[in-house]
Amino acid sequence: MGAPIWWVVVLLVLGLSATVSEADSHRQKFGLCSKKSNDDDEDESPYNTDAGPVPDKLNVHLVPHTHDDVGWLKTVDQYFVGSNNTIQIAAVQYIIGSVIDSLLKNPDRKFIYVEQAFFQRWWRLQNKQMQKKVKKLVEKGQLEFINGGWCMHDEATTHYLDMIDQTTLGHRYIKDQFDVAPRIGWQIDPFGHSAVQGYLLGAEAGFDALFFARADYQDKAKRQTDRTMEFIWRGSKSLGASAQLFGGLLGHHYDPPPEFRYDIRSEAPLIQDDPLLYDYNVEERVELFVKLVQEQASQFRTNHTMWTMGEDFAYEYAETWFKQMDKLIHYVNLDGRVNVFYSTPSMYLDSKHAANETWPVKEDDFFPYADCPHCYWTGYFTSRAALKRYVRRLSGVLQAARQLEFIVGKNETGPNTDSLEEAMAIVQHHDGVSGTERQHVANDYAKRLSIGAAEAAEVISTALNRLISGNLPKPDMKKKKEVTAKKLLKDPKYVIQMPSSEEVSNESLKFELCFLLNVSYCPPTEVDLSGGKTLVVVAYNPLGWPRDEMIRIPVTSTSLTVTDSDGQAIPSQLVPLSKIAKGLREKYVMAHEGVHAGQGDLSYLVFEASVPPLGYRTFHIKASVPGSPKSAQHASVEQSNERAGHVQLQSSGAHIQISLQTGRIEKMKDLKTGVIADVEQSYCWYNASDGNAFESQGQASGAYIFRPNSSECFPLGSPDDTVQLTVIRGPLVEEVHQTFSPWISQVVRLYRDADHAEIEFMVGPIPIEDGLGKEVVTKVSTNLESNGEFFTDSNGRDFLKRVRNYRSDWTLNVTEEVAGNYYPLNLGIYLADNETEFSVLVDRALGGGSIRDGELEIMLHRRMLHDDGRGVSDVLNEVVCTGDPEICEGLTVQGTYYLHTSSKTEAPKWRRSYGQEILFPVQLAFTVLESSEANVGPALNFSLLASDYSLPPNVALLTLQELEEGDVLFRLAHLYEIGEDILSAVANVDTQALFGKKRIDKIEEVTLTANQKKSDVKPLQWNVEGNISSTVPLRGHHHKKHEVLVELGPMEIRTFIASFE
Repeated sequence: MGAPIWWVVVLLVLGLSATVSEADSHRQKFGLCSKKSNDDDEDESPYNTDAGPVPDKLNVHLVPHTHDDVGWLKTVDQYFVGSNNTIQIAAVQYIIGSVIDSLLKNPDRKFIYVEQAFFQRWWRLQNKQMQKKVKKLVEKGQLEFINGGWCMHDEATTHYLDMIDQTTLGHRYIKDQFDVAPRIGWQIDPFGHSAVQGYLLGAEAGFDALFFARADYQDKAKRQTDRTMEFIWRGSKSLGASAQLFGGLLGHHYDPPPEFRYDIRSEAPLIQDDPLLYDYNVEERVELFVKLVQEQASQFRTNHTMWTMGEDFAYEYAETWFKQMDKLIHYVNLDGRVNVFYSTPSMYLDSKHAANETWPVKEDDFFPYADCPHCYWTGYFTSRAALKRYVRRLSGVLQAARQLEFIVGKNETGPNTDSLEEAMAIVQHHDGVSGTERQHVANDYAKRLSIGAAEAAEVISTALNRLISGNLPKPDMKKKKEVTAKKLLKDPKYVIQMPSSEEVSNESLKFELCFLLNVSYCPPTEVDLSGGKTLVVVAYNPLGWPRDEMIRIPVTSTSLTVTDSDGQAIPSQLVPLSKIAKGLREKYVMAHEGVHAGQGDLSYLVFEASVPPLGYRTFHIKASVPGSPKSAQHASVEQSNERAGHVQLQSSGAHIQISLQTGRIEKMKDLKTGVIADVEQSYCWYNASDGNAFESQGQASGAYIFRPNSSECFPLGSPDDTVQLTVIRGPLVEEVHQTFSPWISQVVRLYRDADHAEIEFMVGPIPIEDGLGKEVVTKVSTNLESNGEFFTDSNGRDFLKRVRNYRSDWTLNVTEEVAGNYYPLNLGIYLADNETEFSVLVDRALGGGSIRDGELEIMLHRRMLHDDGRGVSDVLNEVVCTGDPEICEGLTVQGTYYLHTSSKTEAPKWRRSYGQEILFPVQLAFTVLESSEANVGPALNFSLLASDYSLPPNVALLTLQELEEGDVLFRLAHLYEIGEDILSAVANVDTQALFGKKRIDKIEEVTLTANQKKSDVKPLQWNVEGNISSTVPLRGHHHKKHEVLVELGPMEIRTFIASFE
C-alpha cells in the first residue's frame, strides 16, 4: 500500500521549505532586489540595471531598437495598424505603445526610434497625459530619436534634394514636439551607402556619427581583421574634414546573435533564473554572452562595443525583450568579466570619443554592395524604373508648388503642398523608390503620390490664377508671427485665408496641369481652337536664373499661331506623333484615366519659351489661316530606305551623324569646342539568372540583385539587322525615329540651339514567352581611352571616380564582371581621356557602369521571372491591364537620357547647368479662353527676383518653403566641386534681390534640416591615422542675422530661415 496521506503532506512541506530556502539563498547570492519604477503604481523590478560605463572593463552597450519599414511587404498604413497579417505579422502602433509602457516600468531602460512616419501616426492618437509621459522619457534620455527622418531613406536611388526634404520633415516634428535634435545617423538597412549620406545628410545635418549594417562581404571581412569597422568618414573632397563624422559598421548586422533574440516569436532560449523551475540556465547564458561579446570586441577599437538589441518590427510585446535584458545586465555584471548596461548610440559615441583613440579615414562610398560572391545588389538601381521616374517628376512639381505657395501665401487648411511633401517623404524609404517592395505596396506609394500631386496642382493653378489676375492676399505677417502653431491648427480665425475663387477677377479662369504629357495626352491642349478659342500656356521656371526652354505639347489643330506675353508671334513647329507614340497614348490613358485618348490628327506643337527666374511667362495659341507666315511650320517627314550614306542632324551647338547602313548614331561633334567623338549607341539585354547557375546555386536575379547568366549582352535581332529610320526636320527641332525591335524604339532629338542630343526611349513590353527574364540596357561606345575609369554621381551631387574591377579599401576578388561594376546614377555618368569628356545624364535613378574601355552602359528596364531570395518574395514582373475583358501585358518604360561630348574644360558646365534643368523642369499650366478677345489677366509675366537679378551660374536655389508662422525656409547650393571648373570659386548671393519686393527683416542660418542654429553645432574632433591632408575647405564666411549677402564655397549647401518686414 502507499504511504499514509499525512506522511505525504509532511514530505511536501519539508521539500517546499527547502526549495523556498534555496530560492532565498539564490536571491541573496545574485543580489536580486526591488527597483523603483517611473510610476509608483507599476511593478518593481528585482534586477539591478542601473549600470553604466566603467574604465577598466569591456563595456557592452545594449541598444534596444526596432527597424520598421515604411512599406515593404505591406503598405505603410497596414504596417502601422497591423492589418494584412497573412503577409507579415507586424503592427507598429503596438510596438511603440508597448515600448513606452516598458520604459515607464524601469528608469534605467532605454530605446531608440527612427521612422517619424510611424511615430507621428501613433503620437496623434495619444491623449495629453500619455504625451506628457513620453516627453518626460525623452527629457530623461530613455527614449531617443535617432536619424529622425520620415523614413530611413535609400541611398542609391534617392536624389539629395529628396533626402534632405524627407529628413527635414521628420526633424521638424521632433523639434516642435520635443525641442530636441537627433545627433546620430542610423541607416542600418539600406543596401550600400553613399558619400552624400556621410557628409551631407550626416555631418551637415548636425550628426556626430552614422551607423549602418550593410557593407560588401569582402570589405567587412577585411575590416573585422584590421579592426577598421569604425572610422572617420570624409565623403566630400571639397569639404574635407569640415564635413566629417564618425562612421560605424555594426558588428552583427542590426540584430543580436540568434541566441539572444528575445522577440515573442523567437526560438532563442530565455534566461531561466527561477530555481523552483526546471531548465535553470543563468551560468550558461552568462558564459555564452561573455564569449560572444569578447569575439565581437576583438574586431573593434577601445573597450566599448555595441550590441543592437532588436530586429525588423520587434518589441510588439516589449517586455519579452526588456525583461530578458534586465536579467542579462544583472547577472553578467555580477559575473564581473565584462560590464553591460542599457545604452544608446549617442552614449556609445561619447564613450568612443572620450577614449581619445586614433581612427582610420574613409573617403568615397560603400557601393556596390554584395553579400556573397555572386550576389551584387545592383539590380535595384533600376527596379521599377517607371516609379523612379514618377518620383523624380513629382519632386520638381513639389519644389515649384512650394515656391508659388510662398509667393502668394500658404493656405494652411488646403489645398497646400503638405500631402505631396509627405507622400514624397514616404516613398524615399529604402524599400520604396528603390523598387524592392511588393507590387501592391508600389501601387500604394503611387496612389499617395497621385493624391499629393493633384493637390499640389491646385496650389500651382490657384497661385498662377492670382498672380496673373493681380489679386493677391495681403496677410498681416506681424500678427501671424504672434500665433503659435498649436493655435493655428485649432482656431480657424488665426488661419490666413487665400481669396476664394469668387474673389478672383476672372471667375471662369482655371489652370490645369497635365501629368500624362509623357504619353502625349493633355485634354486642354487638344481642344479644337477653330471656333475662336485661345489656348493659354503658362510656363513657370523654378530655377534662379532665366532659361530658354523648348515647349512640346500635343495639339489637334493643324494651323496654329503662338504669341508671347507681348503679343509677338514666335516661331513654332508641328511634329507628327509616331505610330508607336499613339499606341502608348491609347494604352496608358486607358489604364490611367479609363477613357479612350482618341487618335485623331495629333501633332506636337513645339515653340521656345524664354522664362524669367522664379517666374512665369504666358503664351497664347490660336487657330490661324493655313499658310500664314506666322503659323507653325509643319515638319518634313522622310522615310529612309537607303542603306548607304548618313543622316546629319545639326543645331547651333552640336552635330550628330547617323549611319544609314546600321541605323545607329556614329559621330557627335560639339560645335563650340570642335571636339568630335566616334559614338555607337545601341540596345541589348542580359539574361537574368534563374538561380540554376553552377556557382551559387539558387541565386537568381531579382528586385534587389542583378545576376546575369553571363557577361554577354545579347543584341536585338541579328548583327546584320538594320534599324528602321524616319527623319523629321523643321526650324526648331530635328528628329530621327528609330525602331530597334517590336519592343524597343527611340527618338534622337536635336533642338535648334542645343549642344547635346536628347534620346527618348521606349522599352517594353519586354517579352518573356521564351522563359527568359531580361535586363535591358543601352550601350554607348566611344573612341575615348578611358583606361578603366569612369565617373558616376553620388545622389545627384558629387561625382566619384570609379575604376573597373577595383575597390579602394580592399583587393577585389572579381566574381561578377558586369554586376560588380554597376553603380547608382541619379544625375549621370561620364568618361574622360586627356582632352575629351563624354557624358550621359538621366531623368531618373538608374544603374550603369563601364564594362569595357570607352564604353558606357545604363540599365533602363527589368522584367524578372524569379525572386532573388532577399525577403520580398515577389517576382519583379510589372504588368499593365486594360480593356474588358481585361488584357494584361508587360509594362512599357518611356523616358529620356541626354548625350554630350565636349572638352574637359567645358563639359562640367553642361553637366551642372543642364542637370539643374532636368531636376527643376519648367512647369506648364493650361487654360482655354472661349473667345479670342478674352483677357487672361494683366500680369502676363512675373519674377520673384529683383529686376535684372539672377543667381550666379554656380548657385542653385534648392528650397523655398513657407513655414507655419510666415517665415520662409530657403537653401542655396553651390553646384561645383573644388577644382572641377572655373566656376569652382566662392559665389555670392544677394538674398534681398532674391526676394525682390519682399523686404527681409532678418536671416538666421540653420543646419541642413533646419532644426538647430548653425552656430550652436559643435562637431566632435577626432584623431586620424596617417598623413591625411588637412587643407582648409573653401567655405563661405560666417553669416550674421542682418546681412543680406551670402557666400558659398564649392559643394556647400547653406540653409536659412528668413523673416520679412
